[in-house]
Amino acid sequence: MSSNKEKRFFHFVKHRTKFFLISLVGVLAGIILLATVGLNLGIDFESGSRVDILADEPLTEEAVYNQFEEAGKGYVPDDVTLAGENRNMASATFIGTLTKDEIAEIQTYFNEKYGKEPSVSTVSPQVGQELAKNALVSVLIASIGIIIYVTIRFQFLYGVAAIVALLHDAFFIIAVFSIVQFEVNIPFIAAVLTIVGYSINDTIVTFDRIRENLRFAERIKTFDDLARVVDLSLNQTLTRSINTVLTVVFAAAALFFLGGEAIRSFSFALLVGLIAGTYSSMFLAAQLWVVWKWKSMERSRKKPKKKDPEELEPEV
Repeated sequence: MSSNKEKRFFHFVKHRTKFFLISLVGVLAGIILLATVGLNLGIDFESGSRVDILADEPLTEEAVYNQFEEAGKGYVPDDVTLAGENRNMASATFIGTLTKDEIAEIQTYFNEKYGKEPSVSTVSPQVGQELAKNALVSVLIASIGIIIYVTIRFQFLYGVAAIVALLHDAFFIIAVFSIVQFEVNIPFIAAVLTIVGYSINDTIVTFDRIRENLRFAERIKTFDDLARVVDLSLNQTLTRSINTVLTVVFAAAALFFLGGEAIRSFSFALLVGLIAGTYSSMFLAAQLWVVWKWKSMERSRKKPKKKDPEELEPEV
């Protein structure tokens, strides 16, 4: 490889320590945020009730709050979300389940006011805990499956690096949601699993290019030789990664701004995850792999070579 071509590269591996520090600082900040601020869990993961109202006129959040206060016992929703083209739909959530009498009272009030009985869905504490447990198990199963696939398709080190990047992306989304305090619900989990698939796809494309370039590279004698192969691979896939993520970001941004409140947390999680996934595949997964691969190669070289039995001197 000529020096002129190398000058056109961005030397990713050279700056690996900076990338590791950025990720480490982000993870530590995320842990602190989750420990102090926490997540805004929706009723999908906490016990609660959701009341969906359909009116024959445009609604405002203030009006909905006032109507619940007039419904009988001065009900105060924890959150009100408006939807519909004319904003004639409202979803009010209550942390803590409503009793049958309270549900009947609310339904009677809004049925008399708008001629349509609101639908009420309730999640018990047991159901909320089960949903949270299932969400965690689904991510773990996906991670194990990815490690097995990548190990078979490539090597074990590729699989471990890919999983570290994947967990980095998932945790980054959770940390950002702790900052913005968007509701964490079932669509949020769907977005995280979507990003898991996108991130691992981007990482595998990069690893596949590294493997192909290793086949045609001259003998790897030094760490710089290995780093040069990784830098070449990342530069070759850089344009593809940027074009892909921009295409999906435009679609996710359109959903976020035009899709309504019902899917806002889903589209925002997609936006954050797409950026994190692109970062991790280029700046984290490949850098981890090159460090671990070189250490593995050094250990192999230090192992004493066994002599071929045919070369051993015969006993006299």
